[in-house]
Amino acid sequence: MSPFLDVKDLKIHFPTDDGLVRSVDGLTFSLERGKTLGIVGESGSGKSVTSLGILGLHKGKGANVSGEIWLDGEELVGASQEHVRGLRGKKMAMIFQDPLSAMHPFYTVGDQIIEAYRIHHKVSKAVAKKHAIDMLGRVGIPEPRSRVDSYPHEFSGGMRQRAMIAMALSCDPELLIADEPTTALDVTVQAQILDLMVDLQREFNSALIIITHDLGVVAELSDDILVMYGGKCIEFGTADDIFYRPEHPYTWGLLGSMPRLDREPTERLMPIKGSPPSLINVPPGCAFHPRCPYVERTAGKAKSEVPGLIETEGGHLVRCHMSRTERRELWENEIKPVLENQ
Repeated sequence: MSPFLDVKDLKIHFPTDDGLVRSVDGLTFSLERGKTLGIVGESGSGKSVTSLGILGLHKGKGANVSGEIWLDGEELVGASQEHVRGLRGKKMAMIFQDPLSAMHPFYTVGDQIIEAYRIHHKVSKAVAKKHAIDMLGRVGIPEPRSRVDSYPHEFSGGMRQRAMIAMALSCDPELLIADEPTTALDVTVQAQILDLMVDLQREFNSALIIITHDLGVVAELSDDILVMYGGKCIEFGTADDIFYRPEHPYTWGLLGSMPRLDREPTERLMPIKGSPPSLINVPPGCAFHPRCPYVERTAGKAKSEVPGLIETEGGHLVRCHMSRTERRELWENEIKPVLENQ
């Protein structure tokens, strides 16, 4: 049986005056119903471009999109814009990073949920408004009967994010993509939003993609984690693989730069040196090699050859020129002890 979402060799490139921006460069992954995939990486790694590509939002925008995106047996890259537009809302939906810019400022929150619902359901406006009130209540907005007539700017940041979730879930989508859903929220509201998304996912048995740079968020929610760097997947595995048996130096760097709240810190955090690569001038060989402290262990391969995405065991995939034995020794003897003392 094929997975609900199956992305194969997805490439999303943008021609510009300065050169070709390879935002996503050969991405492959799959996701089952009821499961959660976390996509992590620094800004500019290609996370958000991937999510917009799945929803078909690059079509007609000058992007060169190739590869395959299969959603419940339908191929979307080759489908018409009209067909993909018809799938948005009911089959797949997205919670955007900034709800204030994603929601229309001239229409009430209720009107926007009503419109989204009526596109896919032939019901009266009164029935749709009752559904909008129910959805606002379910995502924890107080007094939904009066707040349904409020405008987005009249909501706080946390309330706007809840309203955005209500809109995305109004048609019970089978695939929900959340792009940095908690970035601008305080910690208490973050926890409430994440709990809400988990509860609603269980209720609807939807497939969920969480896109974030916050490893704490994916640790809480994800079944599988995809680590992106320079438009490519550089490590993929279960949450246990990524947190307890990571094999890529970049993943080690992400873990080392994550603060721990479960114990007293004894060492400073270890930031990854350098900056993410330009997606116009991606470094030759392994894109991470200019920042990798172990580049000299690859006998020059890291600087000249793009490493393949190799399965180490049980679906755990890593893109690195070092041998698995060497990576495991580094993790156990050098990286893990330092992380445990942070």
